Amino acid sequence: MENIRDMTQLSMISKTEWTDEELSHFHQSLQQIAPYLNSEGLTIHREIVEEITHRG
Repeated sequence: MENIRDMTQLSMISKTEWTDEELSHFHQSLQQIAPYLNSEGLTIHREIVEEITHRG
């Protein structure tokens, strides 16, 4: 795995500035805990999925 920044760092920048590795890593992590996420967590996960989809 490349040098993946933590969620604290990433929350301060746009999803468009995240690396593909960061998007993939946090998508997989949030997908595993999706049943336990609050509305903010679900929104972050949706934004990640949208950015992955946008990049193709």
